[in-house]
Amino acid sequence: MANLLEKYVVPGCRVDLQAIDRSKDNDREKSEGRKTYQSQVIDVLSEDRIEISMPMEKSKLILLPVDSDFDLYFYSDNGLYQCYARIVDRYKNNSMYVLVLDLISNLRKHQRREYYRFSCALEMNSRQLQDEEVELARKMEDSLIPQLPLKSSIIVDISGGGLRFVANYAYEAQSLILCKYYLLIGGEAKEYNLVGKVLSVRELESRKGVFEHRVQYVNVDDAEREEIIKYIFDEERKTLRKQKR
Repeated sequence: MANLLEKYVVPGCRVDLQAIDRSKDNDREKSEGRKTYQSQVIDVLSEDRIEISMPMEKSKLILLPVDSDFDLYFYSDNGLYQCYARIVDRYKNNSMYVLVLDLISNLRKHQRREYYRFSCALEMNSRQLQDEEVELARKMEDSLIPQLPLKSSIIVDISGGGLRFVANYAYEAQSLILCKYYLLIGGEAKEYNLVGKVLSVRELESRKGVFEHRVQYVNVDDAEREEIIKYIFDEERKTLRKQKR
């Protein structure tokens, strides 16, 4: 396990914790509905012991109890890794609050059905696909007609599987749309032109005339998906550094 930890779990790596209820035999198999705490790896002490920062919510420390078990998800550059761990100590080191955890299972690569959604505010342009484009998109073929007019919107969260955006117009659910936006990749702005399927549309109660759309990518290739996921991880690290300061 030591080599695996050193290879995939490094200081600064983001980690999510989900509490395990010992009273439920099958709880480890069910993560939906469980509270998730975000933290960051401080150090790998041994083959089965790590230090992480104590989670915070709205600038308040979350004092997770010693001897409690958690489901851990490590977000590394090589993917998402999971294991189970137990809190064995907690203390303050200078101005930092630290949790010490013992790993109680092997580290394994985790394949999530749902991608982690990163909250953001990114400009996006979009349009509904033409009939001839739709047929090609369903066959996963290059289908986009250039220079057709686009409408502006704001992405409010993004993941490797899709995005959510708001706009002062509404597409129809199940329609295919072109999503055009830029992400900062390797210090440079990269343009993405991805076809997405509109899963749902709703008018915001607090903002009449503004519509929220949930979109799932239908033509993203593996390289683009990995770039989007890496962008999310990098932005999360920046956020955690700011919280740490």
